[in-house]
Amino acid sequence: MTSPHGSAEGGWPAVEPVLADPAAERARLLDDLATSYRLFAALRWGELGDGHITCRDTERSDHMWLLRYRVPFERAQPSDMVLVAPDGSATGQDGRPARINNTAYHIHHPIHEARPDVTAAAHVHTAWGTPFAAERRMIEPITQESTLFFEDHALFDDEEVQILSCDGGKRIAVALGDCRAVILANHGLLTVGTSPADALGWFVLMERVAEVQMKARRGLPVSAEAARASRDDIVFSDYGWDLFNWAIRRHLKVD
Repeated sequence: MTSPHGSAEGGWPAVEPVLADPAAERARLLDDLATSYRLFAALRWGELGDGHITCRDTERSDHMWLLRYRVPFERAQPSDMVLVAPDGSATGQDGRPARINNTAYHIHHPIHEARPDVTAAAHVHTAWGTPFAAERRMIEPITQESTLFFEDHALFDDEEVQILSCDGGKRIAVALGDCRAVILANHGLLTVGTSPADALGWFVLMERVAEVQMKARRGLPVSAEAARASRDDIVFSDYGWDLFNWAIRRHLKVD
């Protein structure tokens, strides 16, 4: 069977495919959602279940898909995704009630509600993103990769490290604004995107940037003009999709 990420010429499509049929597009997105969880696992993120990725449904736009509670990330399959309603109730694809990570609902539902342009959101505790978040600071444009987040990320500077309700998630959504990423103070990183692949590609890059920020303690930022020039030259509409495909080929051995 040909991988949905492959092409006749090798590699992957330059533009992320979007299928016109809602059911077919849902199946594609759920496949990528499961792949995204497995990518987290391959990178040794979320080994204690400390992370979540959501995807808006293709027809019920106020519903989102999430991995069933206590399914190890490395075992995630499309059939393990459950549909979460606006009130937080979840239903498995077998029609039965399902358990979810409630914190995922508290964080992600308000973001999906506030940002109609967002299809997916990703958050997990990582080796570099979490300690970077503990410093409660923004990403500085000290490297080429860090410039890609220049003027496109935010800081949720709050002591609510355990989000116990959607009120906390709403405050995160306000902090995020129209950016693609937010640093959750003393907690970790969160990215959003037009698909699970898009959100994951940017998350992988943001973790790498956080690592450099922590290691280059005396790094000097480039000017705002230089940062914008770098960002605008490198980033294109399907950049997150491209990053995702590089990552799954490296870490999941996808053809």
